[in-house]
Amino acid sequence: MTSNFQIQLSWNDPDTGERREPHLSLPIALGREFARMPMNIQGQRVSRIQLQNEQVSRFHALINLEQNQVVIIDQNSANGLFVNGIRQTHTILNSGDRLKIGDCIITVTFAAIAQSNPTSGTIATQIPNSPPSPQFNSTIQFNPTTNLPDPTLPPVQPLTPLGSNFPPPVFQQELVPVQQLHATGLPVDECDYLAIGAGLGSYIWVDLLRISGVKLDRILALGLDKEPYARYKRLCLNSQIPLNERLRSNSDSCPDNIWGWPSYALREAWHDLTHGKINSTFKYLWQVFAEPTFIETYTPRASNVFDSIDREAKRIGWAQIYRYGRVRSIRKTDDGRYCIAYSRGRGDHAFFVCRYLHLATGYPAIQFLPDLQAYREKYKDFQSVVNAYEDHNHVYQHLEKHGGTVLLRGRGIVASRIVQRIYEARKQNHNINILHLMRSPKPQGNKFGHTQRPVKHHYEFQPFNWPKACWGGELRVMLEKASPDERYRLLKDWGGTTTADRLDWQHITEQGLKQGWYRIEFGQVEKVERDTQNRTTTYIQEKDFGQVTIDADFIIDATGLDAKVEASPLLNDLVQHYNLLLNPMGRLDVANNFEVVKMRNGKGQMYAAGAITLGGPYAAVDSFLGLQYSVLRTIDGLAAARAPGVKRINAVRSFSQWLKWIWNQSP
Repeated sequence: MTSNFQIQLSWNDPDTGERREPHLSLPIALGREFARMPMNIQGQRVSRIQLQNEQVSRFHALINLEQNQVVIIDQNSANGLFVNGIRQTHTILNSGDRLKIGDCIITVTFAAIAQSNPTSGTIATQIPNSPPSPQFNSTIQFNPTTNLPDPTLPPVQPLTPLGSNFPPPVFQQELVPVQQLHATGLPVDECDYLAIGAGLGSYIWVDLLRISGVKLDRILALGLDKEPYARYKRLCLNSQIPLNERLRSNSDSCPDNIWGWPSYALREAWHDLTHGKINSTFKYLWQVFAEPTFIETYTPRASNVFDSIDREAKRIGWAQIYRYGRVRSIRKTDDGRYCIAYSRGRGDHAFFVCRYLHLATGYPAIQFLPDLQAYREKYKDFQSVVNAYEDHNHVYQHLEKHGGTVLLRGRGIVASRIVQRIYEARKQNHNINILHLMRSPKPQGNKFGHTQRPVKHHYEFQPFNWPKACWGGELRVMLEKASPDERYRLLKDWGGTTTADRLDWQHITEQGLKQGWYRIEFGQVEKVERDTQNRTTTYIQEKDFGQVTIDADFIIDATGLDAKVEASPLLNDLVQHYNLLLNPMGRLDVANNFEVVKMRNGKGQMYAAGAITLGGPYAAVDSFLGLQYSVLRTIDGLAAARAPGVKRINAVRSFSQWLKWIWNQSP
């Protein structure tokens, strides 16, 4: 047994009933207050478990290795340590032993399947009998100044506060003294509630805080874009979803309207009715009544979504709440709050101190296939090889004028939209062809229970990115009750790469296959080179045929976005500094109310939302309704903690606030 041996601790939180099952490296400190527990023992990083219970001492017990045996040592706790019902001060532990620390009953299991993640310095759990998720070694970063995808940026590095002028060296401490922040001479502002990201997740949290009764001057949102949907809108436009096109969302999933009434379908129907468009009015109403059995699912137009968010942003005072800034680091303070170091421009640094913090940083990067990254680095060619989320309109402009061949990688919703955009370009020039390269055939869809997703031409169809029961049905309840490892397996069964079940798009692929301008190929890419005519040549290993080459004028990568913690310097710094746990999907470990429990600081609380929490208690975390659900749970947590100004949204308050929303009055 070595010093990097890992064990699993399993217990139910006595207050919330939530199941916790972290896999941890030794040594492990258990207690009520992180500040009292050591960060290092004999040069080794300590894994720390915080138990929110009055019967638990600030530093209660330590699990470590002694003479190649796992032992637990009482750290002079007030209420003692019990192993299998017997009080102990220093004893050997065996797999299956039960510890009693305060009101917590913790089962110890020697977990050989847990492995250290050297990239992030945290623990990643390897699930037995399941294939590892694909690892992408290259990404496209968002420029920290423009917030646009920038393929010229190198991979991100974790923040090193001591290696730069900002954040200052005081940020190396676990608890930053507020007095020392003022001593830096930099601006220090305070607020009760701070949202980091200022995107859709932050906007919805701020909206719910305002509806819950929190005053305007108590809330701030920190980010790079004034409009909360700015990055989302840019990614939509880049991936060829113009404002008049429909998003992959539900009728009543309204970021501007937590009640979902009137829904997007009703609003669009009313708009068309008042403009004399009777047929389309009844079409929308029929869609929401008969979907998805008799007609395809209703989805809202992008422009309608953004316009409605603008209306609500103005109503809640978003312009007064938003602050421009790039967040550099987050730390706990010595008075039970959080300090945020941020930059307002080159050389212009400042701090915010708040009691309640909300993280909704979205996707920190765009996945980019390693072989395509290698091509770009070798040839410095950013025109022929592009990502679907980059601005690549030059591809379609060239095709419409000169024709050509496009090699498409990936087969999800973005890939289907690229196919549709090229189909539209063919109306200008018929000399355009698509070669759609997939790793392997998809003969049948994912199964769960008695259900199975349909597949056609190796595309797996589903109206939304998750089964609808994940939002508010039995699958949501199942996921909340599951352990982290069970959640990993459930999400693998429910998720996957899918595209919308739209008849118009299916007609395009059918037509393309029949006419020959759209062709599907299978194979594993070995490398991508440039030929003598400056075209791309992709070398693939094809089953039964060996190595095959594909020539194309353009390659479009539509493999998706990256939300891993290590892709974000801010989150990576936070995780490393406080030794935070990651869930089995490599995202932040959150409670059922989306609190990052290990970051609790006295009365201070930190919550998270969006893609950075996937693998937790909710599947559709990056959807409109998923963001609303997480925020509703967060507000419940704040109300339970008696956070200042937060009132529970009961029936009376909900109805009165809905009337204010209808009449566009300030909350």
